[in-house]
Amino acid sequence: MKSWSGRSGLSKVDLYTRVTAYMLLWAAVLVLGLLLLIRPIRHDAPPLLVVVAPLLDLANGVLCHRLLRRAMDAYLRPGTVLPPREVLPAAAVAGSTTGAVLLAASATDLAELLPGMLAAALVPFLAGHCLLHRLRFVALHQALLAGVLLLLVPLTGLSGGQSLAAVVTVVFLTGWLAFTVRLSLWVLGVVFELREARDVQARLAVAEERLRFGRDLHDILGRNLSVIALKSELAVRLARRERPEAVDQMIEVQRIARESQREVRDVVRGYREADLRVELEGARGVLDAAGIDCAVDSPGPALDLPAEVQAALGWVVRETTTNVLRHGDARRCAIAVREERDAVLLTVENDGVRTGNGMN
Repeated sequence: MKSWSGRSGLSKVDLYTRVTAYMLLWAAVLVLGLLLLIRPIRHDAPPLLVVVAPLLDLANGVLCHRLLRRAMDAYLRPGTVLPPREVLPAAAVAGSTTGAVLLAASATDLAELLPGMLAAALVPFLAGHCLLHRLRFVALHQALLAGVLLLLVPLTGLSGGQSLAAVVTVVFLTGWLAFTVRLSLWVLGVVFELREARDVQARLAVAEERLRFGRDLHDILGRNLSVIALKSELAVRLARRERPEAVDQMIEVQRIARESQREVRDVVRGYREADLRVELEGARGVLDAAGIDCAVDSPGPALDLPAEVQAALGWVVRETTTNVLRHGDARRCAIAVREERDAVLLTVENDGVRTGNGMN
């Protein structure tokens, strides 16, 4: 398992979101477990309920944790549907835990603690359940939950006003926590979509460059190869007739072939050349788009370098930018170009290099 410092920014957001949801679930389980062990319940509730209720609470945490993990994965992969066998066990245990809380409330005086205990019993299941359905269905289920509680809570001996206040509190707490979990996963999904869009944009840029390169080669070779084919065919016909013009045609074919070879080399050379100023601006744009604050310190037009030196430095900038994006987790990057007597110094520094696993 990777350490926190060894994770990328997106991986950190993913881990933070998931751990927060799990902590919310287990905090509810822990709170309910402690409340089930308070003195009134231990002394006044039936012994069987005193033993079974905490066990149900623990089982509720385990099964709902599993449901929450599957629900988060399904939410982040649109179109994924969890089968009923993944949901029903957690729903059954959550309902049993809620029933145990109501039974404990009917046997002891828990008027002040009942709303919090009911919310703690329901939150573990609702945290995952809210990710499995559309918002309108989640709201409908909350309304059905409120109706069921309005029927069951008065059976604990609370007055009408107390029952209504308890139900409103439970619905508000569970609804707010479910909304928080869903909003967090929605933000995480947006982050994943942004990363995917950036990857697609990079692939499209590569594909566009390949198309341009292929188009240039086609424009050059297509015309010349057509001429070579025609002149070769003419030379064959002349040679069969033993005409001396066949030699002239083959000499022309040879000339066109050499010219085509030279033109292809020019295209490849132009494709491989990297302009330093263009690469510096490109590095700034790419790093800024990746959320990395990039500062470029360069003399600009005042930096007059030979073409081959600019090409070499441009390739260095391109490769180091790629390394910053792929192999580090930088937040800031500084690129500087300086002239020093008879040399040019190019430095690329960032704060995302992992100790012992890279270099600036």
